Amino acid sequence: MSDGSHEQNGHENVPSRQRRRFEGISSRAYEHPADRSALVALRRLSGFDTVFKALSGLLPERSLRLLFLSDSVRVSDAQFAHLNDMLRDACYILDLEKVPPMYVTQDPQPNAMCIGLDEPIIVVTTGLVELLDEEEMRAVVGHEVGHALSGHAVYRTILLFLTSLALRVAWIPLGNLAIMAIVTALREWFRKSELSADRAGLLVGQDLRASMRGLMKIAGGNHLHEMNVDAFLGQAEEYEAGGDLRDSVLKILNVLPRTHPFTTVRAGELKKWAESRDYQRIMDGHYPRRSEDKDTSVSDSFRQSAASYASDVKNSKDPLMKLVSDIAGGAGDIGGRVRRGFGGFGGFASGSPKDPSGSPKDTSGSPEDAPPRGTDTHPDDESPNSSG
Repeated sequence: MSDGSHEQNGHENVPSRQRRRFEGISSRAYEHPADRSALVALRRLSGFDTVFKALSGLLPERSLRLLFLSDSVRVSDAQFAHLNDMLRDACYILDLEKVPPMYVTQDPQPNAMCIGLDEPIIVVTTGLVELLDEEEMRAVVGHEVGHALSGHAVYRTILLFLTSLALRVAWIPLGNLAIMAIVTALREWFRKSELSADRAGLLVGQDLRASMRGLMKIAGGNHLHEMNVDAFLGQAEEYEAGGDLRDSVLKILNVLPRTHPFTTVRAGELKKWAESRDYQRIMDGHYPRRSEDKDTSVSDSFRQSAASYASDVKNSKDPLMKLVSDIAGGAGDIGGRVRRGFGGFGGFASGSPKDPSGSPKDTSGSPEDAPPRGTDTHPDDESPNSSG
């Protein structure tokens, strides 16, 4: 338990309230399965760290460090002391031995990041500092410390470099396509890593409502009296389940260029994890330790990742995901459902009609497909609000 005071790297840190400490915790405890499988595989590659550290001369890391040192404010006991206390407390709770440097940079856009190859550094903007209260900010600092503990900073730096490189070689068609393919894959992984870091932020702050408020403020600004957490989470449910196949395709196109999931989606995912047995087990002190990381099976991690994606597809209310689930389950008349999904007839939003045997039936065919006169049709067979 994080008690009234503790020593961290020779400095006393006094948390505002007691929180549980997770001694020796492995980042695998809170990582999203898709994020975890990629990291486990990369960590097990022989010489991987050496290769990427050798690339540090090509990456703009040294330039970034000098830039923040010269043109930002470094958090310390003398500058932004309250952020310094939060940082050391977050490292204490997640048992991160070396506290990474943190900088505050002038930028009205609320943002935070953890970058670096050799040693991670954390950067937060003035817009974020001014937007969030103490408990909300604590969750953000824990989020960035979670990135550092997982080693995300290395891959985030590579992503920034490749994105910059893609712009420079945009005039070379094949070169740009090859780099953008890698960037797109990295972005998909990084979006999952953001869900992991949100979980780390919750483990540090141990206040779900504060985490929700922080995400809500990032989406809608400092107008809490005008916003409601439950209504905000309702937006996430509506986003996932609403629309037809056209909306599903648009969701994919909208998210592809992003490194972060949409804010309402992050809030919904974090609430789901906070209510899970995995989170409760961590809070009860049952979690994987870093000392066990070297024995982690890559194949087991990939199986867990695949199972997670399969579960997401199966339980998703999104029309496209429901179609994928039906195809995997061998459902009939997929072509008819696709036509209705794109045709705006609500085939995926409200479910498709079924014949008496329970099989989906295409009602877009000829009049012969209609029930004969005098035959009763029962409205209870398929509710208009059914998920199909």
